[in-house]
Amino acid sequence: MKIVTIVGARPQFIKAWPVSQALREAGHEEFLVHTGQHYDYAMSRVFFDELDIPDPHINLEVGSGTQGHQTALMLEKIEAVLLKEDPDWVLVYGDTNSTLAGALAAAKLNVPTAHVEAGLRSFNRRMPEEINRVLTDHVSDLLFCPTKTAVRNLQDEGVVRGVHHVGDVMYDVALRFGRLAEQRATILTDLDLRPGGYYLVTVHRAENTDDPRRLAGIMYGLDRLATREAPVVFPIHPRTRAALERLREFQGTGPLSPDGQVRLINPVSFLNMIQLEKHARTILTDSGGVQKEAYFHGVPCVTLREETEWTETVANGWNQLVGSDPDAIEAAVASAGKGHPIDDFGNGDSARRVVELFSGCKPHVLLDSSLA
Repeated sequence: MKIVTIVGARPQFIKAWPVSQALREAGHEEFLVHTGQHYDYAMSRVFFDELDIPDPHINLEVGSGTQGHQTALMLEKIEAVLLKEDPDWVLVYGDTNSTLAGALAAAKLNVPTAHVEAGLRSFNRRMPEEINRVLTDHVSDLLFCPTKTAVRNLQDEGVVRGVHHVGDVMYDVALRFGRLAEQRATILTDLDLRPGGYYLVTVHRAENTDDPRRLAGIMYGLDRLATREAPVVFPIHPRTRAALERLREFQGTGPLSPDGQVRLINPVSFLNMIQLEKHARTILTDSGGVQKEAYFHGVPCVTLREETEWTETVANGWNQLVGSDPDAIEAAVASAGKGHPIDDFGNGDSARRVVELFSGCKPHVLLDSSLA
């Protein structure tokens, strides 16, 4: 069976690793397409190197741009690839513009589509990621859900055919690379950090980076933590760095200035990021993936949004939703603690289950419903 896999952003490179490995072991042919949505080394190439993901067969080199421009260019280029390669399936991951473009291109060419991480919902339609999720799920034929909540979300929308609860492929990754990070990562030594002695931050969502008031609120909250509690380490996304530079032109001094208390560092490699996550006192993030990774590594999380796709982490006491208010951020960190086990994410064999489902289905045939 020939499968064209579409990836384009850091989380997708990581999610693709266990599935790509399982596809090769099962004897399937995979043609890997990198859209070029993330295109600098720290956000792209380094993850292929560290995870030993085979080099993409093609890089579409789409780069950055507005939502419409980027998605349209991807759609055009992916369509050309699919016409040439004539795959049995297209496989997409997550909720990026690359995800949506791959799914739409396949649907318009009547190529069956499979979506890993299907059924997640924040119920916030202002988020581009939410639109990408909903549209991708409604044109997909195989929907691989990481949680039972995701299955129920699809049922509520009338999507019941081809739906499978397989667990989370990111848990597969966490188990494998968590051990490897302890052997190879050097970031704690490089930054002179002690385990449990710092806070880790990631911010990249447009709702935070494109709203000056929200971004300023987050930075003031982080500055309080860094001043009163412990070091705050912030591997900064290029979008966020540009937004902070714009704010500094007006703010001048304080938390947004280059000499603020928060330690802004360049994006780090995957293994270094795992080590930072595993040993943080608390993680503060607006990333869906990092919320889960915090749980996988047993670290409390504070989410800098008003909603989350990963409601299980909140319901089981691992995660708090605080938005961008500095007082709420400070209070949540003060009360952060470990919660109860979550059984939805599987046993580290989600990639194998995905490939078994691929192997058991016939291309171009709409699948029967399954909630197994």
